[in-house]
Amino acid sequence: MRVREWNPRSASAGEIRSLVETVNAALAVDLPGDPPWQDVQVREYLAETMPGERRISWVAEDDRLPEGESEIFAHVSMLLLGDIGVLDVLVRPRLRRRGLGSQLVAFAARRAYLEGFSSIGVEAIGGTPAIPFYEKLGFEREYVETRSVLNVASVDWPVLEEMANDIGAGYRVEYHPGGPPESLIEAYAQAKLEAPDDNDDLDLAPRSSDPQRLRDSLNTLHKRGLKPYIVLAIDESDSSVAGLTEVVVPAQHPERADQYDTIVVRAHRGYGIDRAIKARMLFELRSAEPGLREVQTWNAQNNESMLKVNAELGYQADRDWYEYGADVAQLVQSLEHIH
Repeated sequence: MRVREWNPRSASAGEIRSLVETVNAALAVDLPGDPPWQDVQVREYLAETMPGERRISWVAEDDRLPEGESEIFAHVSMLLLGDIGVLDVLVRPRLRRRGLGSQLVAFAARRAYLEGFSSIGVEAIGGTPAIPFYEKLGFEREYVETRSVLNVASVDWPVLEEMANDIGAGYRVEYHPGGPPESLIEAYAQAKLEAPDDNDDLDLAPRSSDPQRLRDSLNTLHKRGLKPYIVLAIDESDSSVAGLTEVVVPAQHPERADQYDTIVVRAHRGYGIDRAIKARMLFELRSAEPGLREVQTWNAQNNESMLKVNAELGYQADRDWYEYGADVAQLVQSLEHIH
């Protein structure tokens, strides 16, 4: 087995294919209800980052074959953003519990330490071997949220239409595939500042509430093969953004979309905006993405209002998702015996 630093931009098509096979082998065991990945814009998904951010990757492969021609058995990427490194570790199920994952984490931790990063974060899926794996390494659980999944085929569309129209007077709802128009970027960014701050999220995916960072974020999504859809509630009195909801359809698994932010500006809460814009979004997705089967969303367990809205729309709670954190220096020390 050989572990080496790996650049998806220069990787061979065979390596990308092998990595997708590893992703799907892990999904089949850990999340058997999730759709498999397709080999579509995977290279871009792995390589593209926001300005000022970097992603470093390593692979474990069969050392009997030359680099670029071997089967990828495991992969770790570390996104360096702000003062934290965010890990994503993937090991083929048949090779788990052999120390391969720990070896990859050790490579990433040493690099984070050398680059002056003080903490490492990672997401772990409840009910999978990732939980005992990270806890054994010394990661501490810092945040929990619940994933819920909506089956599009089970949606009651007449009821949903009533929800989409049930919004207070003085608001209009707008749909913007691909992202908000330039004329609304500043108002959109202002509304993003209202993101809930009542949780202890590690902020592994910081929101873009600065107009230029928002532009960069949308541009990066497109480059990575993630198509954003936006629905806005506009306050007709001053054309400000009163509420927004974002869904992204990945080219890598277009059957299942990802819900991103849903935000209602504080001054506009209590008028049914959140439910109306999320209901409208589902109508638009039905037309724009006929192959879409499911939408998944994540919510803090204390976010009772959004959990209630999602339940009314038809989302079903699936499983818990955990965020773990570790001190880089301590992690390096605990893994120093691994080479």
